[in-house]
Amino acid sequence: MRAFILTSAFAALALPALAQDMQTGPSPTLPAPAQGLLPEMTIPRPAGWEGALPQVPEGYSISAIATGLQIPRQLLVLPNGDILVAEGKGQGAPAMRPKDIIAGFIKGLGKSPEPGGDRLTLLRDADGDGSYEVQTVFAENLNSPYGLAFSEGNIWVANQDAVVRFDYTDGQTEAAGPPQLLALLPSALNHHWTKAMAISPDGTLLYVGIGSNSNITERGMTAEADRAMVWEIDTATGRHRPFATGLRNPTALTFRPGSDTLWAVVNERDEIGPDLVPDYLTSVQDGGFYGWPWSYWGRNIDRRVKPENPGKVAEALTPDYALGAHVAALGVHFSDPVMGPQFAEGAFVGMHGSWNRKDPVGYKVVFVPFSGAAPAGDPVDVVTGFLTEDGEARGRPVGVTVDPRGALLIADDLSNAVWRVTPNAP
Repeated sequence: MRAFILTSAFAALALPALAQDMQTGPSPTLPAPAQGLLPEMTIPRPAGWEGALPQVPEGYSISAIATGLQIPRQLLVLPNGDILVAEGKGQGAPAMRPKDIIAGFIKGLGKSPEPGGDRLTLLRDADGDGSYEVQTVFAENLNSPYGLAFSEGNIWVANQDAVVRFDYTDGQTEAAGPPQLLALLPSALNHHWTKAMAISPDGTLLYVGIGSNSNITERGMTAEADRAMVWEIDTATGRHRPFATGLRNPTALTFRPGSDTLWAVVNERDEIGPDLVPDYLTSVQDGGFYGWPWSYWGRNIDRRVKPENPGKVAEALTPDYALGAHVAALGVHFSDPVMGPQFAEGAFVGMHGSWNRKDPVGYKVVFVPFSGAAPAGDPVDVVTGFLTEDGEARGRPVGVTVDPRGALLIADDLSNAVWRVTPNAP
């Protein structure tokens, strides 16, 4: 089997790449679908930083404020400035087809060998000098925690199978007791195990992203019950309802400041070419349907899905902003004027990076400018250098968040670090 995997993988690497450029923005030009036996697969192999640092724009500095973590995913800044880091690896689903085995092998080449921590780590900079002298375990024995949220007196955690709550008093460095269950989440198979989360501005509702159980319904529609959607969960009762559907894998959620509008980054489907389908950033409408599995980028029909469903395709909403195919956006957070005038209005997006195209894309943090309530303009590279010149990966960005004291924080699950980007003092 190993020989089969290697032979097939190298054959896939030899397939010619399509000549389409990565498309971004509100109106991308999409190429025609292109199917083959296997997608092109190039995964950058892990490489250490060896004294190097990620690259940031002129006038900004970057440093690692935590290292030695165990697969850091998402970040939460608490009211006193402490940072919580969710660390987990997830279980994944068993392979169905030989190509799934090959893809799993290829993807595994680009991952950290560390086990997932199944914990929350707390970071503290007591004197405000930018050096986080405290790094301690806040809670452990969790089940692949990913999404994090805070409301007065509560820390909410989205494990891969449930949303739980910790009582919280300002300044705690360790949870005072075990987590309390709020709501169970779909966890059978868990092809997409990550459970992104955001909390409403008034603190009464949680929004949880639940990814599909397949690329494009290979396991049948029964396996997709309650999946490929965002749940709305009442924080007082745990009651939930589907808030929006047809979102293949909503990997990060956040609210635009000063509004009640939820935004998400979504990972789209594979195996119809290196330049399809764009991952995207979009506002999420209550009751909205975003196409999966029957269509993509609005009403572009995916003919692989049988039976077809013209009625659902006609309902499909077009996302707000294309980020590029296979960039694997896993983090999103709106900026703040403290990040400087060029990044005052818009959203930062963490791109974990591709595995199924000849030329890797992603592996960086970008800024999507906004004008008022909508994206406006090309994405701007903010943190790069995660790929070496010879195509190895020093790091892979996941969650991003803005510390209102004036820093962009980035979880890196390959080098197992948290990076901090700050404007230089005038």
